[in-house]
Amino acid sequence: MAAAVVGQQWVLVEMVQAFYEAPAYHLILEGILILWIIRLLFSKTYKLQERSDLTLKEKEELIEEWQPEPLVPPVPKDHPALNYNIVSGPPTHIITVNGKECINFASFNFLGLLNNEKVKSAAQASLKKYGVGTCGPRGFYGTFDVHLELEERLAKFMRTEEAIIYSYGFATIASAIPAYSKRGDIVFVDEAACFAIQKGLQASRSNIKLFKHNDMADLERLLKEQETEDQKNPRKARVTRRFIVVEGLYMNTGDICPLPELIKLKYKYKVRIFLEESLSFGVLGAHGRGITEHFGINIDDIDLISANMENSLASIGGFCCGRSFIIDHQRLSGQGYCFSASLPPLLAAAAIEALNIMEDNPDIFQTLRAKCERIHKALQGISGLKVVGESFSPALHLQLKESCGSRENDVKLLKRVVDYCMNSGIALTQARYLEKEEKCLPPPSIRVVVTVEQTEQELDKAASLLKEAAQSVLN
Repeated sequence: MAAAVVGQQWVLVEMVQAFYEAPAYHLILEGILILWIIRLLFSKTYKLQERSDLTLKEKEELIEEWQPEPLVPPVPKDHPALNYNIVSGPPTHIITVNGKECINFASFNFLGLLNNEKVKSAAQASLKKYGVGTCGPRGFYGTFDVHLELEERLAKFMRTEEAIIYSYGFATIASAIPAYSKRGDIVFVDEAACFAIQKGLQASRSNIKLFKHNDMADLERLLKEQETEDQKNPRKARVTRRFIVVEGLYMNTGDICPLPELIKLKYKYKVRIFLEESLSFGVLGAHGRGITEHFGINIDDIDLISANMENSLASIGGFCCGRSFIIDHQRLSGQGYCFSASLPPLLAAAAIEALNIMEDNPDIFQTLRAKCERIHKALQGISGLKVVGESFSPALHLQLKESCGSRENDVKLLKRVVDYCMNSGIALTQARYLEKEEKCLPPPSIRVVVTVEQTEQELDKAASLLKEAAQSVLN
């Protein structure tokens, strides 16, 4: 007991000695901290306000005056999204819009298969056999034999090991990207990428690096920068996946991507390429296989190809194709595949018949290309408008050469051109965008869509009418 008391006294002596030996600034700082703690303990952190009792009448007046914030921002009643054109009958070569019969230059029915008798017969036979829908995802009694047949046919047509189909075209690439690219991965993407790609990138939560549209020098600059970053942290680099995402023919511009240069960059910097071919499938190449056939590139050089079946195949849904181990991963991780009801069998049967027609009539692609080049040439030199897109693209854009000063005024001016053509029997449409959602908002434009059903006289008529409308509206 005595030893414990002596020990405590010795500790106290050491503390006093340490206090005297401590530098002056240390003592001053500790003193300030002690005073600050004492102030916090004894001071009031808030002031008590006198209670104010309101009468019942005053409360009711305050309630009546209060206005909640709107759930959504106000939208003018003349907004284009609220005043859409109404189509009666099938949107084929001749379309009835708002009760007026017009030549269709708006629908993406490139190969004219939407009203094809063979396609309709196949769909009707499937309707009688399977019914209307599936009422279940592929993994929950939603897989029909016709789905497996379509996947097999698509893989054979595209000359890949395997294919997978989705029930919604937009969801195809939007599901495929986040199935592979995760948080921490890096995606190099063209700034003109379509909205479906943008949504897929957003869902992936990856690190997105935009490069200038079709600018391979800018892409290589970003790849070099990333290579330098990887050298600083090789451990992180080993587990980081890198992707390049591009379109074959760009929906927003009608431009073709420089795929041969992309392949060189792929192997030089060890990245994977995802290719979205919704506009180029069934359009480019001698047999309609898309941009790989157009450039004569081995399809195995592309890690994943995606396209919808809503354009050339005149059906609904989309597909991805590539090596088996890549496609099989989507059956476990593709959100649109795993959680959406599968493609209605009648639409799968229609797509199979459309593939049959494409294989049996390869000349149809040369016919489409010739008509695209004809109208592209005819549209040159329109007063106040410029043509944007490749000469062989079936979807061209007409943009104003000079803006009116605001996007809203540009849109209204182009709408007057579209209405002028509509009144004269040519159905066109403006390209529409979710302006607040787009990463790089394209300029307003009129979209001109070419199909094999349009005659040379109708192509010339459309070009002549657009020149007349531009002369009347813009000048």
